[in-house]
Amino acid sequence: MITEAMEVGVIVERRVLKNPWADHAWMPVDVLAGAPAAAPWTVLHEAPEATRYYAGAFQLEFFASETGMYRDNLHSGRPSLWISLRPSRTPPGVRLHLVTADPAEAEALTEPGTDVIEAVPMPPEIQKRLAAFVEAHHVERPFVKRKRDRADTEAMARRVPDPPLVDSKK
Repeated sequence: MITEAMEVGVIVERRVLKNPWADHAWMPVDVLAGAPAAAPWTVLHEAPEATRYYAGAFQLEFFASETGMYRDNLHSGRPSLWISLRPSRTPPGVRLHLVTADPAEAEALTEPGTDVIEAVPMPPEIQKRLAAFVEAHHVERPFVKRKRDRADTEAMARRVPDPPLVDSKK
């Protein structure tokens, strides 16, 4: 399988909420092309309503089998990266789970409903690198509609009951 990876840095915010059930919410806000030398969970900006953190570095991977999705993302008018934050028992209470350029993979992450998943703008440097990867590895595949199996018309038909068993010891 053909893949390519690049390191990115992720910026998140911890926002204060005025809510009876939760006092804060985590929100991915940005991705950096490349990772700075800062330690994960370094405070970048602090304000009364939100604190911005450098969450850490992540290996963003491109897969040749997903170039159709990447191409659609790049041509969408708003190329995005999706960041997934997963709840954690260790401070600060979340951990960086995934960064992806594949919208279908991001959608699949929403299934369990426990992660925070947000789309953020894709930096131009990453757009260029992803476009070059798509150009080098995309293979157009024709759409093939799957056909259903033929129905067994007798599957739900009424059956004649089996004759009663005869006891041979009598």
